[in-house]
Amino acid sequence: MHCFACQSAIGPGDSWCSKCGAAVRQRIDPDSERRFVTILRADVVDSTGLVAELEPEAAVLRLEPALAAMRGAVRQFGGIVSKELGDGLAAVFGAPIADDNHAPLACHAAIELVRRVGSLGDPGLQVRVGLHSGHVVAYMVASEFSKVYEIGGAAQHLAARLEAAAEANQIYVSEACQKLADGHVRFEFLGRKALRGFGEPQPVYRVMGASDLSSWRVRRARSISRFVDRTTERALLWRAAERVSASRQTVLLMGDAGIGKSRLAHEFAQDLRASGWRLIDAECSPNLQGAPYSALKRLLLSILDQTKADDPRDALPAVQQRAVDAVLDLPISDSQWDELEPHARGRAISDASCAIVEGVARRQRTILLIEDLHWIDRASDAVVATLSGLQCPDLLVLLTTRPNGMPVWIARCRPEIVAMRPLDDDSGLAMLADMLGPATTNADLKNRIISHTSNVPLFIEEVCRNLKDSGMLLGQWGDLSLARPVDELGIPSSIQGVIAARLDRVSRQERSLLQIAAALGHRANQAMLRKVAALPEDVLQDCLTALDRAELLVRIDSELEDSLEFRHEMVRQVTYDSMVEKVRDGIHASILAALEDDEAWADGPDTLCYHATRAKDWQKAFQHGRSAARKCLVRSAYADAVDYFEIAMGSLDKTPVTHAREVDAIDLRMEARLAFAGSARVAEALDLGREAERRADAINDIGRKVAAMTMRAGAQNFYGTPVEAVAIGEDVVHLAETSGNPAWRNLAQYGLGQAYFLAGRYHGAEEMLAAARAHLAAPAASAPIGTTARSLLLLCCMMNSITHTVMGELDAAGQLQRQAAAIAEETNRPYDRVAAAYSGGWLMLGRNEPAAAAAILEDGFVLAQKHGIRLFVPVLACHLGIAYLEQGLFDRARGMLAEAREEAKAVGYTSAVLRSSIYLALATFRLGEVQAAQNMLREARNTARQQGFSGLEAEALFGEAMVTPSSGEENKAAIFAALRATVAIASESGALPLQHKAEAMLTEMLARGGELT
Repeated sequence: MHCFACQSAIGPGDSWCSKCGAAVRQRIDPDSERRFVTILRADVVDSTGLVAELEPEAAVLRLEPALAAMRGAVRQFGGIVSKELGDGLAAVFGAPIADDNHAPLACHAAIELVRRVGSLGDPGLQVRVGLHSGHVVAYMVASEFSKVYEIGGAAQHLAARLEAAAEANQIYVSEACQKLADGHVRFEFLGRKALRGFGEPQPVYRVMGASDLSSWRVRRARSISRFVDRTTERALLWRAAERVSASRQTVLLMGDAGIGKSRLAHEFAQDLRASGWRLIDAECSPNLQGAPYSALKRLLLSILDQTKADDPRDALPAVQQRAVDAVLDLPISDSQWDELEPHARGRAISDASCAIVEGVARRQRTILLIEDLHWIDRASDAVVATLSGLQCPDLLVLLTTRPNGMPVWIARCRPEIVAMRPLDDDSGLAMLADMLGPATTNADLKNRIISHTSNVPLFIEEVCRNLKDSGMLLGQWGDLSLARPVDELGIPSSIQGVIAARLDRVSRQERSLLQIAAALGHRANQAMLRKVAALPEDVLQDCLTALDRAELLVRIDSELEDSLEFRHEMVRQVTYDSMVEKVRDGIHASILAALEDDEAWADGPDTLCYHATRAKDWQKAFQHGRSAARKCLVRSAYADAVDYFEIAMGSLDKTPVTHAREVDAIDLRMEARLAFAGSARVAEALDLGREAERRADAINDIGRKVAAMTMRAGAQNFYGTPVEAVAIGEDVVHLAETSGNPAWRNLAQYGLGQAYFLAGRYHGAEEMLAAARAHLAAPAASAPIGTTARSLLLLCCMMNSITHTVMGELDAAGQLQRQAAAIAEETNRPYDRVAAAYSGGWLMLGRNEPAAAAAILEDGFVLAQKHGIRLFVPVLACHLGIAYLEQGLFDRARGMLAEAREEAKAVGYTSAVLRSSIYLALATFRLGEVQAAQNMLREARNTARQQGFSGLEAEALFGEAMVTPSSGEENKAAIFAALRATVAIASESGALPLQHKAEAMLTEMLARGGELT
């Protein structure tokens, strides 16, 4: 622990710093939380020059007027001074109580701050201000005598840099703050400026002044959707309007921020105006809560603006006229008014206001709309209470408020209270259709937005705006399309404060319970909440009832007993994000302990892994991550398995280094190989093998080194050249045999057989694969960690069947294919079924049954894509393209083969790139593009020759012979050379079908004098 003043070390029991004598400040962790706020930094320009020659007392007196003005401006607009800096201060808006207007309030405070300092009449005192909106950690700091609210985090540094960059009496704000306050405040964009400590220039805005737009007009200008639904609420409003001829009617629209109160009120008011009603409207402003009669002033100005020809003030007694002048801030020269006591003045203002409203209503049916009563100033509140209770026909008083701002006097005027609810799904989708467009291609996104926002209109709008501003949605409003898949809808900064303000209305105990629920996920089980929260049952139920009433965590009808659910995902996210790291870690640790303690709990290793990782319990995160990865491997969910293996590996590496840890780390990488290879992350599988080998060397574990080398050799078959793959494969087989590890020997033999096949050494491939099959078919067969003997046997049968097919030994290939298919049917693993489909397609092509091959390969292709078995996708697509080609479906073949080549390139599967290129060239040739086909085949042949894919070199040579026109001696010579080279390579490798095709073509050319039919 260190002193806040001089940073000297402090003992745990010390109350004072032994170096400087400062009282020890202690952070109170339970009060720490993350907040989205606006930070204000202000200081006096060139304060050093002002006080450099002064005595300390004089220096303080010189700057104190400016500091007092700063404090007053901050407090006027609801800010908290978090730190005084001698010649300036740091303040925060939106904490410790959240406020969705924190950015506009901070901007208004900055404007007032500059005005107040300027009004001191001291030309030497000039200030500069910086504002930024962002996430901070807010906490209480306690000393022996006081508590101070402080903030921490990177956000405060940007505010400080903006302050330092600002000119005298100027206010610079960040883009984040400008977006939140735009409309309420006028800004000028200054471009991007280099700020100390930031690598890239930052967009900077200058505050030009407060806007005269009402909050409703600001919201209306930002609106991107049409008004929908509200049939029930509109019917209630019309019913009240129909009753005004008998007496005054008062209606209170109540609902949380963003629910659509103002939209409904103004839509209804405009309908009444169209029917001949007069509209008088005013709104209460969060910026003017401290200004007496600010709301009433707006109301009176609205009336006077509409009655210029017949000023209602003329019919008032003199004292009431003076009362109206006082509210309107007009100059008054009346001794009778000056002598009135404050209470009498208040009565006169109220009486005058009521008389004016009654007079207007007598002349024309009138709707008196007063918005946002939760922000009304105290003086206006008393007058509005009287207006709302007037016994005046032809007057409809329409009020709007948030639940926490319900006026204490509301019951006296017996209003109709209309509780605003979120839209229904159909109305929410209608909003989205209007914003995004009616296209069904966005149907999934629309449903996700509905679920994410729970149909709160403002939230729907802001999520859509956020997606468009971030480039996720392209086009114009009403016709938008997704640029790329959306992983997270997120929470727009414009509604962070709205949700945070709702959360601040609950008690600390209720907030803690809500945080546990947020850590559990979108849906929580009451039994788990009870176990983790450890609250008495009556207290728990009281908290849950309060949270349900607040519509934060609601009870749902479900087959799951005691199910609770967040009203919408954004409430859960804001709740979760509000926790500081230490609190969040502790909650996840408690949840993990509760889950592990109850064996009957239904949650699997994936849930346990999530909570262990979040709790930073790295040993358990490793254990549960590995279990979750194994669970994914069973169902061939390789992409998910990779994610969990990476979590397990990363978590294990965060534990202390021991021999046992290194053993686990090596084995984990061995086990992960199939997940990485299956999802076609071959380069990473190769790196895992290298890493495992390095670690095995470090602990001198020969057996695990052999295992790591075997893994690396298998990856080399897909990622490198056949020469490299054969060389390492032969070394690994020898090492595995001599080390006495039959499981890794079996895998090494399979890998070497595959390497021989890729090198065009088909006889060697057949022998090696047969040896592996013999071992794996034995009763006591074993396989390495991460697979089973049956699955490895299937792969050997698959590869051996393909080898026999290439060699023309179709009976042997058929027998092996039947064995592979039988194992796949037995295991029913998607990976095994895909592997069997692959060799089955090869066999049908070898039998010249392309339609049958296409049927088998299509099934395998769909299955591979569905389960993310990406390793097989390019080879299945390639052979499916070959099947289409041999059926004469040339366009279809070219499309499939082009897709196969691109997918093979994406995963780095070298042999698949070459094979798909060869047959893509043949499809291109069949479609009449001879030169393009020749170029592709020539490039494939050269690459195959350079990298040692002799079997593919022969196929490319035969393809060149097929696509080269036989006119001209030079072309004929090229065809003869290609065919003879094909025969030579195929004869040496054992590819008899290809050899026979090349020989037949060569014989035909010779018989026809070099011409081809």
